[in-house]
Amino acid sequence: MKKLFVLFVLFIVATSAFAQKATLKSFDFMLGKWQMKTKNGKIVERWILHKDSLTGHSHQFKDTGDSALTETIVLKKIKGEWTFCVTGYEKNNEGTTHFKLISSQNNTFTFENKQHDFPQQIVYQNKGKTELLAWIEGDMGGKHRKIEFPYKRAE
Repeated sequence: MKKLFVLFVLFIVATSAFAQKATLKSFDFMLGKWQMKTKNGKIVERWILHKDSLTGHSHQFKDTGDSALTETIVLKKIKGEWTFCVTGYEKNNEGTTHFKLISSQNNTFTFENKQHDFPQQIVYQNKGKTELLAWIEGDMGGKHRKIEFPYKRAE
């Protein structure tokens, strides 16, 4: 039993260390302007590179011409760990929440915060120069939910 526990601890440490081998350059694929059509308009994300971080802004544009900033994101290292810091501006989604990078493999970056109500995970997947797939997932109301955001490069 003791050996099993030690192996489990080593697995967790190794997994965390593997995820944190990502560098700022690993996230270059996110840079620029991305958009996704919705039934009422579109969602646009714009990512900018800084010296030691990326910042992102997400806006929702309605077909009527109205637009709203829905969230801002800072992707940076906090205490040596890549952290996806999301600040929401929509009703019932206000405030800042941090998600730590737990996996970076196969062009897919998974950030997690198990204490958050929903989502508990935010994932970005590099699908090439013109496509980016993001999704949020986790448990809500006793059910597992996953919402995908298939973005296309804009401009």
